[in-house]
Amino acid sequence: MANLPLKHYALVLGGSQGLGYASALKLAQNDWNLLIIHRDRRSDLPDIEAKFEAIKKCGVSLKTFNLDATNSEKRKEFVSQLPELLGESGKIKLLLHSIAKGNLKAMTGDSPLNQTDLQITANAMAYSFYDWSKDILEADGFAKNTRLLAFTSEGNQRVWKHYAAVSVAKTSLETLMKYMANEFAAYEITANCIQAGMVETQSFQRIPGHEQLKAAAEKRNPFQRLTKPEDVANVVYLLSQDEANWINGSVIKADGGESL
Repeated sequence: MANLPLKHYALVLGGSQGLGYASALKLAQNDWNLLIIHRDRRSDLPDIEAKFEAIKKCGVSLKTFNLDATNSEKRKEFVSQLPELLGESGKIKLLLHSIAKGNLKAMTGDSPLNQTDLQITANAMAYSFYDWSKDILEADGFAKNTRLLAFTSEGNQRVWKHYAAVSVAKTSLETLMKYMANEFAAYEITANCIQAGMVETQSFQRIPGHEQLKAAAEKRNPFQRLTKPEDVANVVYLLSQDEANWINGSVIKADGGESL
């Protein structure tokens, strides 16, 4: 394992479930200290805490916060506390955006998709990636060669049932990422998106017709299986390495060839 300086942390937005948690665990197994922001119901916290214990057993520093990462006041309050959370020489060297919060509505019918639905979804799954990055940059919270990473999906191009709001958010996310890659480079920061294959997470199971999507993905994937959270976490870890310094402004597929 590569020993990172203790002052370097990964901040994971949405790190209690799915891809975010799998990535946090993978990073912890490779000596990354972690700040995890998650939004979970009180009834789910015992299970969540048990998962966090698995990270602590890796021997790294872990600090968790159950708050709404899409709330601007909560975000600014958290960022203002970074010097205290990280210590005098602490810096964030990886920001992973794994927030899955959006509307899955049809465009027609009794309660069709509306502008508010689109705005809420885009704010959570796209704009918040930029907002967090910008605020931490302005607070001088990033280390040199920091990685900004966010998860996108094949739904950025394909039409899936009731996925319009999320698709709009994902395409906005990718556009923001490209501009961040360009403008944040002056601060030795890179930005990229990871396009995961079909993963059977809780958020995926809320998509109407997800069983049909699952069957189709298994059929067309060259490996005849769905993508696992661990598959995607491995790519997050690869991009955290110094050898990935020159990867910037890219959408990197982690799908086993499913999108071919």
